Amino acid sequence: MIRGGLVALACFSGTVAAGLLVDADPDWKEGEVVMPPPVEESRLRSFFVSSASPNRFFVDEGSVSVGADGVVRYVLVVRTPGGAENVTFEGIRCTTGERRIYASGRKGGEWVAMKRSEWQPIGDNAYNRPRAALAYEYFCDGPAAPRSREQALRLLQSRRDPTNPLGVRQ
Repeated sequence: MIRGGLVALACFSGTVAAGLLVDADPDWKEGEVVMPPPVEESRLRSFFVSSASPNRFFVDEGSVSVGADGVVRYVLVVRTPGGAENVTFEGIRCTTGERRIYASGRKGGEWVAMKRSEWQPIGDNAYNRPRAALAYEYFCDGPAAPRSREQALRLLQSRRDPTNPLGVRQ
């Protein structure tokens, strides 16, 4: 079975050099990043990541945005069966198959900027699986980002089967 990340990676408009995706637009500049409001339970939308993970995964729908720079930004909430919670503010570049973590959420709703926050390839390993699922099974259509926040929210509400070449949603 071909994993969704591999199928989507093969569709990107960038070129591959030494196994790494190279940006198709070397003049690309990231837009201004504004921290989202604190997470609200009523805005959390669960999404499927993997039956292998006991964790539960959510996106705060109030945080979802699609910038003029083509970056889909969102708040990811991961909850473990033991009650631990991890909250991060992140971005995905569909064009290049990259992700970036901007900040970590704290109790009380404040954000702490990450000390190392740079664009990295989205791997399909255990740590990055939620990002790969969001990119390849929800937000990105190959190298194309959603056109608007509204479209991103519609995509988040339905999962695409990455092994289905016709792109029929479940």
